[in-house]
Amino acid sequence: MVRNIEPDDPMLQYSGRIDDDDPKAPVLIYAASWVKMIFTGTSVAVTLANHHAYWTNEMGYLLDGVQGRIRLLNDGKKKTYEIAGQLPDARHELMLFKRMDACHTVTFYGFTVDGGADLLPPEPKPARRMEVFGDSVSCGEVSEAVDYVGKEDPVHDGQYSNSWYSYAWMTARKLGAELHDTSQGGIALLDGTGWFGAPAYYGVESCYDKLAYNPDLGEVKKWDFSRYTPQVVVVAIGQNDNHPVDYMASDPECSAAEHWRKRYREFIETLMKRYPKAQIILTTTILKHHPNWDASIGTVCGQIASERVHHFLYRRNGSGTPGHIRIPEAEEMSEELASYIRSLGDKIWDV
Repeated sequence: MVRNIEPDDPMLQYSGRIDDDDPKAPVLIYAASWVKMIFTGTSVAVTLANHHAYWTNEMGYLLDGVQGRIRLLNDGKKKTYEIAGQLPDARHELMLFKRMDACHTVTFYGFTVDGGADLLPPEPKPARRMEVFGDSVSCGEVSEAVDYVGKEDPVHDGQYSNSWYSYAWMTARKLGAELHDTSQGGIALLDGTGWFGAPAYYGVESCYDKLAYNPDLGEVKKWDFSRYTPQVVVVAIGQNDNHPVDYMASDPECSAAEHWRKRYREFIETLMKRYPKAQIILTTTILKHHPNWDASIGTVCGQIASERVHHFLYRRNGSGTPGHIRIPEAEEMSEELASYIRSLGDKIWDV
């Protein structure tokens, strides 16, 4: 005998930009979005439907603090995946989370537990809230390829990607903050640049205000900003913007570079209006790129000249590795970023 836990059960807790237009079938879209359940009993399973665009898709979970993964089918149909059986008949905590960005979306149809199992109230969410607008590094893409620290990426099909090990989520955990990781692999600021959504190439300027933003996976939907208000916003954009042309490296005063700085400033000022009390941190990552991108970000920060907009550079900014950020490198970045945010004082979290 088993008990089915519906997605709209009040004992379940969610985080992230999640499409809950149908409360019986919410859709997880962004990396690091999650659903959590505290339960008793000896077994647990989850029913999901995977909507595949590219890569091999996997979901992650933490069960009683131990991490695991679920390899998903790509047929878009409901399937029940066993997470654990033969557990001690005791209290258990499960977090099911999205390891990957919008290379896929996942419809969540609920958990299955023992027939006599109880659900317990979730712990309150942190009062501290962060949001990170970034690219694949902020999503934790290829983070588990730990044999390639400081090296180019290995050939892969997405199996090394894990948002839990992104510097973004690591930083939030160090600071005791909830995270919305509104990042996407390959994305740049401007439409028509970067690597995401070929051949159209969708930029942050088209995706930042969306709930669902990959048209290959269905209807594009707007995000309701009133649903989540962060006190700290990290903008880590400027890595993929050198594709197809790295004009910032060749001539940082050219018209294309001036246009980028103008649009970047407009984006930051838009975020300032969306989040009128938030601290906004402008940065990139330690993944190799030309320093003129960071110089341009610094220029824009100076032009905005607000005490709540900051330009942050890592110790090895733009020079740490030619490949994606592996777990030890994400740990390094998160230590530096968390330390910087702490230096702004505890009062930043009171708004």
